[in-house]
This record gives sequence, C-alpha cells and structure tokens, in this order.
Amino acid sequence: MKINPMAVAEIQAKPPREFKRYEPPKGVIPENLHNAYLAMDSCDYGALNDAYSAGYAYGNLDSFPGYPYLSMMAQKPEYRKMVGTIAEEMTRKWIKLKTVGDEDKSDRVKQLYDALDRFHVRDKFREAAEHDGYFGGGQIYIDVTSPKNVSAWTDDTELQSKLFLSDKKISKGSLKGFQVIEPVWTYPGIYNAQNPLSPDFYKPTQWFVMGKTVHASRMIDFVSRQVPDLLKASYNFRGLSLIQIAEPYVNNWLRTRDSVSDMIHSFSIPVIGTNMSTILQGGGAESLITRLQLFNQCRDNRGAFAKDNSTEMPETVEFVNAPLGTLDVLQAQSQEQMAAVSSIPLVKLLGIAPTGLNASSDGEIRVFYDYIHSLQQSIFSTALKRVLDIIQLSEFGDIDPEIYFEFEPLYEMSAKEKAEIRKIDADTDAVYQAIGALSNNEIREKIAEDPESPYHSLDLSDDIDLEEEDGEDIDPEDDTASQT
Repeated sequence: MKINPMAVAEIQAKPPREFKRYEPPKGVIPENLHNAYLAMDSCDYGALNDAYSAGYAYGNLDSFPGYPYLSMMAQKPEYRKMVGTIAEEMTRKWIKLKTVGDEDKSDRVKQLYDALDRFHVRDKFREAAEHDGYFGGGQIYIDVTSPKNVSAWTDDTELQSKLFLSDKKISKGSLKGFQVIEPVWTYPGIYNAQNPLSPDFYKPTQWFVMGKTVHASRMIDFVSRQVPDLLKASYNFRGLSLIQIAEPYVNNWLRTRDSVSDMIHSFSIPVIGTNMSTILQGGGAESLITRLQLFNQCRDNRGAFAKDNSTEMPETVEFVNAPLGTLDVLQAQSQEQMAAVSSIPLVKLLGIAPTGLNASSDGEIRVFYDYIHSLQQSIFSTALKRVLDIIQLSEFGDIDPEIYFEFEPLYEMSAKEKAEIRKIDADTDAVYQAIGALSNNEIREKIAEDPESPYHSLDLSDDIDLEEEDGEDIDPEDDTASQT
C-alpha cells in the first residue's frame, strides 16, 4: 500500500510568516520618496527570524500578515462579532460633559453636545475602534480650513504644517469635520529611530496618505495593542489586531465545528460481511465495489466498510455507530475559547446564558464593563480631549479649561435596585432630619438636584421647613400654626 505524495504535502504544516519590512500599496508613498522612506527601517529582520525559528513563536502570532489578509479575515462572522461588540460597547453610553466652578455654562455645554452630534464624533470613534480590532490601529483625520478658506487636504503646504491648538491656527467656524482613514492607505513618514531619550522616538512626525504628506498633529491615532519598537515598522506603526490574536482560536473552532458536523452526518457506518478471500489475495474487486456502490446509492450516509466472512457464512450487513455523547462538550469548549481571547462574556459574544442553580452572568458582565471602561480611558481619553478642544476653538474661539468629560457608566441598575437605593437614602435622610443634622428644605433641595430622582426639578419656592422659635415642630393640623 502506498500513500499519494500529494496528499502528504497537503497535510504538512504551513511555513510560518517571516518578519519583513512592510511595504504599502503603490501610490501611498510618493514615487520619488519611496526607497528613501522604506530605508528608514533599520531593523535586523534576520535576527528576528532566527529567534522565531529557534522556537520563540507561538501559534499564529508571528509577523504582520498584511492588510489584504486581515481584510479577508474581517469577513468571517466570528471576527466581526468580537470586534463589533467591543467597538459598540465602547461608544454605547458615550460621554457626559461637566463643568467646575459656580458659573452657569449650560448654553456652552449644550452647544458642544450639538457639535459632537453634528460632526458624528461617536460614529467616527466607533469606526476607528473597529479598525483597531481588524487592522491593529485606526486613524481619524482632522479636516479644517486653511488660511485660504479651503479644506487643508487641498493645500499641500497647509497639510504639512503643524495643527496648533490655538485660535490663530483654528479660527472660529474653521472645523469641517473628521474623516476615518483605514491604515492600508497610510505610511509613516519621518520618525526618530536613533535616540531613545527623545520624546519622538519611534513616533512619526508625518504620514503619507495616498501620496500626500500630512503632519502627524492632523491625525488622531488609535492603537490599543502596541508592538515592541523593533516590530513597529513591520506593522506600519500599528499594533496587533484582535483578529490576528484570535486566529488560532477561531481556526480551532471552525475545524471542530466541521468535524462534529461530519461525524454527526456519518455516525452510523454500515459494515457488509462477505467473502473477501479473493480480494485480500490481490484479486479483482470490481464485483464487490459495484455492490457497495449500489448499496450507497440507496442510503444517505457517506460510505460502507467491507469485512471478510467465511465461505460457509453468507453475506451480512450490520451498522456500527460512532459515540456522540461528548461531542457537544468538545464543541462548546472550542467555541468558548474564542470568548476567552476576546475578553467578552459568553452571553455577550455567543448568547449563551449560564446554567445551573442560581446561575447568573451579572459578575461577568460587570468585569467586562470594567474592561471596556479601561479601554475607553487608554484609547479614547486623549483623543476625545483633543477633539473637544478643536470643537471649542471652532465654535467659541477659545478653550474653556473648566469644561471636561466623563465616560458614562456602562452598567445599568434595574428599576428594583434603583428603588431600593432610594428607600435607603430616604431612611438615612429621615434619621439626619430627626437629629437636626439636616432640615426639610435641605433634603428637598438634594432630591430636586438629583438627576436620577423621580422628583428632579422639584419646585423649591414653597418652603415647608416649619419650626417654632423654641425648636419644637409645629403640628400642621393646628390652626395656630398658620397664625404663627
């Protein structure tokens, strides 16, 4: 018996992707500058690949797979569910603008809210977060008008100049909007790769965007999974994408899913017993194969297995069933591993609720929301601060340092939980009022100013703090009280 060499070649492990210098698509870097800027990458890729071949690699977490490969992977529902869930949760409740000081700035805050909606800032940030999950990073271009009163991207000189946060650079009404750019269309220009003591070490000061040179201050970067400095150039100064990290787990799930499906489809194997002495001695098997083919045409499963019967025993047919008892467990474990690598609870990612007595996913949801909040702080905070400053310069002509933002809490209490908290607060206020620490008017004022209270904006003009001069409470039913 011989095995086809082509079949052996098909099951051999694929060679690992080697680390190499990233080259953008044609047209991203101006042709006259192409070789010069690619030469800025001085990484010793030979040493990296030698270390890789020595066994330091794990799974598929090797070199940058390239944007075309990542774009193809982004079409699979498993990856889209992971990336989409995180991006949507990061922007679902969004932000709340607040102020410090006693001055009333409600009009300015309302105008800022309107500007955030008008420029679709939340949608832009969600799309940039998706690019971070798919490609390892996202970018938003800040579109402002130049001194010539045209969009900066039409003025090469203006596009290459630094965008200062000043009313001299960003005049009133000069903001045109924000544009999300996929990383495949950009490539870093000048960056410092010589002096690690410098603040701009491995931080590009300009970007090429389809042949145009853009100052880095006009681009807002979103990179949640930074790679080491040695690999930044090969990753186009982006980071590890979520789908690249999850690729081994998704591949295991897809392989397990298909294997379980195949086994369920052919769990019953018919075994035909017949005299195979001639066939086992190397004789012709045409007659047996013809009978097997006829048998298979009359059934749904995939094949049949022939065994040798003695000449005294006639042909027999029996069915051997493959055990299916643990397939659901194996398939579920493979599927749950995808939730582990993405840090998304099963009920969020797959819609699988916990089972068992008193089972609840509340704890997992709270941990997930803490994780999302940490992502908001690390990825969105600095970018949002810059966006708000630019919007204020365009709307008001100045930046108010007393206006700031906070991310809205993601976890929402049920109506019962909120009612229980209000009951506890009411009991506490009653105790404070009884010992004289608080007055009725102070309690009413607290309730009226609480935006979560059902009595928010209560009319406080009618004071009910009725006390006698001797400190004793007056009975409202006593006619003398009104006279007093």
